[in-house]
Amino acid sequence: MGQSANPRRVADNEARAKLRMIRVSPQKLNLVAALIRGKKVEKALNDLEFSRKRISKEVKKTLESAIANAENNHGLDIDSLVVAEAFVGKNLVMKRFRARARGRGAKILKPFSELTIVVREVEEAA
Repeated sequence: MGQSANPRRVADNEARAKLRMIRVSPQKLNLVAALIRGKKVEKALNDLEFSRKRISKEVKKTLESAIANAENNHGLDIDSLVVAEAFVGKNLVMKRFRARARGRGAKILKPFSELTIVVREVEEAA
């Protein structure tokens, strides 16, 4: 007696990819995610390829993973995909201390983020 299958978390014309534990603050990651929201995947990949932000390479990998999920797992046409959602969430924060004068310490926060990208197949208007 096996476990029952989980229901789909996205619609039939959507696919999703999620990247966790990204070593960048959510605020900086959201700037890159805002670059691709609502764009066709081809244009979004080009924008990420030529972006000067360090984290854009990780975002590009996640977008490519969402496109591969759409094609291989859900049978969607990759030419008609758009980035429906690209949202950022907080993850853990590493806390470190730096030695300062007079025996004191300064707090250093090293935040982590997570990124979720949902691509949707849209029909072209005639």
